[in-house]
Amino acid sequence: MKYRVCIVTGTRADWGIMVPLAERLRQRDDVELQILATNMHLLEAYGHTVDEIIAGGFAISARVEINDANNGDGASRAVASGRCAAGCAETFAHLNPHTVVILGDRFEMLGAASAAAIMNIPVVHLHGGEISEGAVDDSIRHAITKLSTLHLTSAEPYRHRVIQLGEDPAMVVNTGSLGVWNMLNRPRIGRGDLLAPLGLDPTIPFALATFHPATLDPTDPALRCGAMLDAIDKAWNGNLIITYPNNDAGSERIISRIKAYADARTDKVALVKSLGMARYMSAVHECAFVIGNSSGAIIEVPAAGKPAVNIGIRQRGRLHSPLVIDTADDTESIVRAIGVATDPLYVAEAAKASDPYFRPDAPDIAVSAIMSLLHSLPLQPKKFYDLP
Repeated sequence: MKYRVCIVTGTRADWGIMVPLAERLRQRDDVELQILATNMHLLEAYGHTVDEIIAGGFAISARVEINDANNGDGASRAVASGRCAAGCAETFAHLNPHTVVILGDRFEMLGAASAAAIMNIPVVHLHGGEISEGAVDDSIRHAITKLSTLHLTSAEPYRHRVIQLGEDPAMVVNTGSLGVWNMLNRPRIGRGDLLAPLGLDPTIPFALATFHPATLDPTDPALRCGAMLDAIDKAWNGNLIITYPNNDAGSERIISRIKAYADARTDKVALVKSLGMARYMSAVHECAFVIGNSSGAIIEVPAAGKPAVNIGIRQRGRLHSPLVIDTADDTESIVRAIGVATDPLYVAEAAKASDPYFRPDAPDIAVSAIMSLLHSLPLQPKKFYDLP
């Protein structure tokens, strides 16, 4: 029998993490891999990153457009989630997958998970059980857990939390992070080839920055981002690569701020909508430090042995290496954090740091768990697991 496995992807970030899983599923004779692309992948304003999926040799089975700009407030996100649910429902009816694979905590993933659950299609959920107290994503992630059948968590504490949410322990598997596996195993682009297209001198050290809206922070995210940029001006003399934020509420104001900043410093700042997985991971390995409020700085950067400065509340509560530098989101606090990140003693310690998300065989564990699910079809109705 050939099992139809549909991976739903909405951003450069979730696709970059899932690539090794997609590759292994595609190689199997008993799997027909389907890829449904939605949200940011289909937006020119965010790099139209569906092209990166295709360039990686994958065929797109379906595209679900959810709106034109995705730059509004929380209400527009709720509408977009509903559109994604409707589009995914129509697509699932056509593709008829045996299971749907989704990652994380975003509004489009809530739509996809809702459609699949209502249609009685088992959902495989990656990165459940995590905490990010500064974003509405935190609640969405737990909601997706309750809509899902198989849970592939990135660390053992998260496996325990998913079980605490009432999920059957037999259906909760700690795979470790696929993103960490990528960071350690993917071929890298050399420094010169990486920086030349960006117009940056490869002999000058550079930092890598990404700043997303913290959707539960009442302060304008552009002001928070501005504090980071002001701190970089004060504390860092090297070059800088800035990547675009995701398209949560407030992202358009961050984009306006980083565009103005980069335009005034074209000799030392490169602004990129999307680096793509290979270039991003190569940049992490080559940079002096990573700064911002992305989960990647907490989960994946320690695996590369690089300093990471985590700003503000967005990732509060997430498990991370003790060598990740947490800082408040005012300029002076960030200046001090950059001082730590560039201190030679700290740099040496970061290079030796362990990563709590590391498992050497993460993709293989994930594929094995998915195949076990498929071999168990049809499933019995899902029950709530009560803790002893």
